[in-house]
Amino acid sequence: MARTQHLEGIRHLALIGNFLPRKCGIATYTTDTYNALTKRYPDLQVDVYAMDDHPGRYAYPPEVTRAIPQNDRAAYIEAARAIEASGAQALWIQHEYGIYGGSAGDFLLALTDRLSIPVIVTLHTVLEKPSADERRVMEALLRRASRVIVMAERGCDILKRVHGVEDAKMVMIPHGVPDRPFVDPDMLKPVFGWEGRDVILTFGLLAPNKGIENMIEAMPAIVAARPQALYVVLGATHPNLVAHEGEAYRDRLKALASEKGVADHVRFIDAFVGHDALIDYLQAADIYATPYTNPAQITSGTLSYAVGVGKAVVSTPYVHATEILDSGHGVIVEFCDSAGFAREITKLLSDKIALTALSARAYARGRTMLWPCLAERAVAEIAMIVAAKPRRFAKARAELAPLKPDISAVERMSDSTGMLQHSIYSVPDRRHGYCIDDNARALILMCRIEDIDETVRDKWTSIYASFVQYAWNAEEQRFRNFMSFDRTWCEDVGSEDSNGRALWAMGVTARDARAQKHRDWASTMFDATASIALDLGSPRARAFAMLAAAAMIEAHPGHPLARTILTRFGDELTQLLDRTRRPEWKWFEIVLAYDNARLPEALLRAGQVLGRPDFIEVGLETLDWIVGRQTSPEGRFRAVGTESFGRAYADPLPFDQQPLEAQATIEACVAAHDVTRDPRWAGEAMRAYRWYLGANDLEMPLASPQDGGCFDGLMPTGLNRNQGAESILALQLASCAISALSKRAGNVAGPERAVA
Repeated sequence: MARTQHLEGIRHLALIGNFLPRKCGIATYTTDTYNALTKRYPDLQVDVYAMDDHPGRYAYPPEVTRAIPQNDRAAYIEAARAIEASGAQALWIQHEYGIYGGSAGDFLLALTDRLSIPVIVTLHTVLEKPSADERRVMEALLRRASRVIVMAERGCDILKRVHGVEDAKMVMIPHGVPDRPFVDPDMLKPVFGWEGRDVILTFGLLAPNKGIENMIEAMPAIVAARPQALYVVLGATHPNLVAHEGEAYRDRLKALASEKGVADHVRFIDAFVGHDALIDYLQAADIYATPYTNPAQITSGTLSYAVGVGKAVVSTPYVHATEILDSGHGVIVEFCDSAGFAREITKLLSDKIALTALSARAYARGRTMLWPCLAERAVAEIAMIVAAKPRRFAKARAELAPLKPDISAVERMSDSTGMLQHSIYSVPDRRHGYCIDDNARALILMCRIEDIDETVRDKWTSIYASFVQYAWNAEEQRFRNFMSFDRTWCEDVGSEDSNGRALWAMGVTARDARAQKHRDWASTMFDATASIALDLGSPRARAFAMLAAAAMIEAHPGHPLARTILTRFGDELTQLLDRTRRPEWKWFEIVLAYDNARLPEALLRAGQVLGRPDFIEVGLETLDWIVGRQTSPEGRFRAVGTESFGRAYADPLPFDQQPLEAQATIEACVAAHDVTRDPRWAGEAMRAYRWYLGANDLEMPLASPQDGGCFDGLMPTGLNRNQGAESILALQLASCAISALSKRAGNVAGPERAVA
């Protein structure tokens, strides 16, 4: 009954690690794990994502769902998308240093950060003294993991001491071993031509840290006592070593055996043997030796396999060996102690009763480590973390009332120079300085927000306007964008989008500023700079310029340059739509990006002030299309995720969702309502606004009502809890738009799709 309960609710897992035919211990382990899971639970779907150090080299079996090129960060992101779309309920990662790309393997974080499902991690190495990068990556992975598996209790101890991991998060599950009968080695020795020999075996990829030299140096003494002794070194040279020096290391070992006069008693088998063949070799040996030189080695699959088939083991005291061989289940010899290996191995080979008794004790311990036991314990842990994942229940969100605009967080992020770009949580981060994008948005907010002290409004309007004014580079005839905290500009010319936003802020200020002095300044500044709009090529930069021009015409009817901007760019946007349109794709570009709704909004505002019904028609058609793409199956607003950007004619992906998208959609829907008076657009605006309040895919509010703050985004795993200027301004401008709309339209929560 207990076994059935372990699988209850678990139908589909994703498994990531190396996989056979790649030749390494992690590949063998991951393959054995897959086989154990699918054999123990035939109804369980396990998708394998194989880490690939040489794309195109390996002929992966059908069990591999996707190979991930180790050094291609984009491939990790694509794999995350595939895992998320697959319906997998959890991801089980096999982590080892060196198999994931990036600094200390941080490409793996690009994958885990884009998943909403729980993550369980098996750590094959736990470092006592990680480097700065190793610590950074490991601790990010530990924070993301719901459960951490280690294969030795010492691993738990290191994780607690070095990384502060709590006990409840860790579980020790021994390395799995095959289920083989206990047999007398003499029965299998003839298969390998070893009859009559006392066989000592070491298995694994050949590398200097395996301590083979120490065993070869022990062989003269062993042979003197047991002339029939044979030391078998089974395994191919490690691929990384081959790539660096070919077989020079193997040749040095052979030369050492000749030098010690034991060449006839040391046999090298240069092969990466399969699972069944390895077990045959192990069962035919009398003693298994692991003379490893790394005390911190916390996992050894070969040691586990040797114990699993009942081998008498003589080993150095690395972490895994001291735990698995304790209480008389093996023999421990100090590191680099060739005399000790010779003494203990000779003693066992000379006492058949003691050798058999030690082998039997090892076999008994191995029975607790069978692969089905590992599968059951791991699935039990996965079932617990999946069951503990918060469920999202559909519920009405009509009770989520709009927030009153509040500039507290805006002031927190601002100083006498302007508004700082970024924060760490709610604390401004001065390292990134300022940008015209945020100061232009802040200037617009000062023009739109109601119910603040006019002295406060005047102060901040002047500061943000001054930043925009100082950003103008008359020599280059462009606005700069980025300024460091010491007030030095980081560039001579800002991006097209930042130039478009600067013009937009001046147009809105010319129309909406409460003080005549600010309206006059903005009008003059617009006239001096707005001709740069005619050089802009980016559709969004042009849309921002169109919004600026529409505001200028309302402030100064008939403004010639503004009319030119609106007419030219409006016509070009409609032509752009004609070129990219498909039956299922009614959009201006073949890709989706940020601030999407600004494009139809610009056409709607242009059509309104110019009296161009064709612009309005296209604006409504494309707004309807993008609103549809920004609606989840449950009827919630779903911002186009940043991972969607740049994917030709592709449906949007859900994450990372950013506050800017909701604001743009709200203001575009307000424009549609102003043009049509159709209550549907008021409802759509309110749906997008409720995204800030928690009516979103994760049922988590981004708005911080107590201080006017807003978190930076909705990630698969929760909130990005930083509160940068863009996010704060998006919420406050959205609140201003909803407040103004409610005054014009009455109940803004009118007809809309069902929300959850």
